[in-house]
Amino acid sequence: MQTTISNETPTYAVPESTLVPVSDHLRQLTPIPPSRMFLINKSLVVYQERNPGSPIYDASQGDGGASLPGTPREILEQAAEMQLENGTAYGMPFGTNEFRKSVVEDYWKLDPEMGIGPGNVVGTAGGRDALVKAYRAMLALGHGREGDVLVVSRVPWISYNWGPYGVGANVMWAPGDPDQGWVYTEDSIRACIEYAAKTGRKVAGLVITCPDNPTGLTISPERQAQLAKAALEAGAAYVLFDWMYHFVTDEEPMDLNSFLGNFDSEERKRLMFLDGLTKSLGASNIRNCHLIAPEDVVKYIVAYASHSVMPSYYGLAVAMTAYRMGYKEASRSIVEPTNASRKVLKQFLEEKEMKYILGKGYYAFIHVGDWLKARGWAHSEPLGQYLAEDHGVAIVPGAFFSPFGGEWIRFSYATPSERTLGAAERLLEGLDALRSG
Repeated sequence: MQTTISNETPTYAVPESTLVPVSDHLRQLTPIPPSRMFLINKSLVVYQERNPGSPIYDASQGDGGASLPGTPREILEQAAEMQLENGTAYGMPFGTNEFRKSVVEDYWKLDPEMGIGPGNVVGTAGGRDALVKAYRAMLALGHGREGDVLVVSRVPWISYNWGPYGVGANVMWAPGDPDQGWVYTEDSIRACIEYAAKTGRKVAGLVITCPDNPTGLTISPERQAQLAKAALEAGAAYVLFDWMYHFVTDEEPMDLNSFLGNFDSEERKRLMFLDGLTKSLGASNIRNCHLIAPEDVVKYIVAYASHSVMPSYYGLAVAMTAYRMGYKEASRSIVEPTNASRKVLKQFLEEKEMKYILGKGYYAFIHVGDWLKARGWAHSEPLGQYLAEDHGVAIVPGAFFSPFGGEWIRFSYATPSERTLGAAERLLEGLDALRSG
């Protein structure tokens, strides 16, 4: 490109008409706190020092690579061979063409008539990377503005609060009834869009997570589709389905072919789907996820990824190996013990007449309000440290997720059944001690 501007003159990299507007809003933002999820189980060390030889229980884990056997060795070894054959040169910002094809054909087995093919797939460096890229696309391609809204559940995964905020989206907690697991309704979705409008904003996207983190709540595919259609009709630019836990079920995982049949071709242009290896394969540090999205969204994300974060080939190779061998078999070492533990925990909670939410995935959300009141605690945050240090069981306080989860805790049962039962018994022991102490 030729230019008449002198080399002695400063110049912008883009035309001045397209410069980012000056704003001082960054200095006014709420500081983004580091996640405490990676620290909660450290308090177990105190219990170990006080009680040498006594078992400890980590029910805070959302990591099947730590609490269960993780990704099978044979998959890792085959992926390593693929890495050696591939070499260590740069890949593409979307991953590889082979990965895209494997996601479509080996994993989802998508019908070509659905209008989704390899060009609709983006490989990413884990779920958080996929989500941040999706948020950026929602803002840019939705209503074309920073400061618009991402709607999440009343008690969302911690990173749903801060990931969008960090890239210029304002997060809104949808109304919800705790007795129904704070599940979305058509009315609550419309209320969010109307409230956003009153504050001069539009809804760039709605996230539907199923099974949910932190609550474990599961809703049917039909209900997910109804909620998504209501959101699109009310004016949400996009709906993102986070299905990271959907394979960890004793029923059937999501069938994307049948699910897409609930939407017409225009509606499908406003849908995104996220899935990956982190939970169902226990592959937390492999960092592989994929996003299925409309072509314009994929092009936007790929262009952005070429200047930021690209997926590693090894993560792609692990995914392709697992998908090609049949994912049900590949994920068996994580899915089967977690499903078995879910039955054990459900029976325990029923016998002890505890109030809880327990769908599929990794987690139960357990109400502990009565015990908190007995101790005079306003919310569950101090309960986490108390249970770990005094009773040797780590959980995640519901207050970490949002104020509306303040009387609840997240309890992970992604452990062998005997460990899950031991953790549940230790939890109840600790709670009862609050009343008698």
